[in-house]
Amino acid sequence: MLTATRAADVLLGGGIIAYPTEGVFGLGCLPDDTAAIERLLAIKQRSASKGLILIAATPGQFCGWIDSDHLDRLPAVDPQCPVTWIVRPSDLVPAVVTGGHTGLAVRITTNPVAAAICNAVEMPVTSTSANIAGQRVTRNALVLRRKFGHLVDYIVPGACGPASGPSEIRDLESGAILRRGQA
Repeated sequence: MLTATRAADVLLGGGIIAYPTEGVFGLGCLPDDTAAIERLLAIKQRSASKGLILIAATPGQFCGWIDSDHLDRLPAVDPQCPVTWIVRPSDLVPAVVTGGHTGLAVRITTNPVAAAICNAVEMPVTSTSANIAGQRVTRNALVLRRKFGHLVDYIVPGACGPASGPSEIRDLESGAILRRGQA
C-alpha cells in the first residue's frame, strides 16, 4: 500500500500524520519520539496528563510496550466493536505517552489503512482523535483537511470504519467499561 509507505516515511522522519481509524480520523506519531508527541499535543491543545492511545496491527507489535502478562491476555479483536484496553505499560514507555497514569491505552486496529501504517513502521502508532481538545471529533475527510491540513505532515487517504465513533475503553484487569463505544 503506497499510502502506508508514505505515512511510514513521515512517521520515521519525526512527523505527524492524520489517518482513518475504526471510528474517527486520528492524529499520530511514533510513541518513542517525544518531540513529535509534544508537537502532536500542541496541535490538539491537549494536556499531556491525559496520555495517548497506542494502536497496532497485531498484538506482537506491543512487545516491549506493555507488560508481557498483559500482552498474553489481550482478547481477540471484534472487527465490528473496537475496544481500547487499559494495560500495564512496560518500564520503557515514556511518561508523555501514559500521561503519568499507571495504565497504558492500547488497541488492535481493525481499520485496514491504520493497520497497514502500523505494519509499515513495524511498531505501534499513537492514536488520538483529530480534533482540538474539547471539540467534536472528525469523521469527514474534507473537514479533516480544512482543520488539520496545514498542521500535520501528511493526511493519509482512506475512510473511517467500521464503527461510527470513538472506541469503547475497558480496563484489562477488571473488565470495567471506562467509556462506551459507538459501534
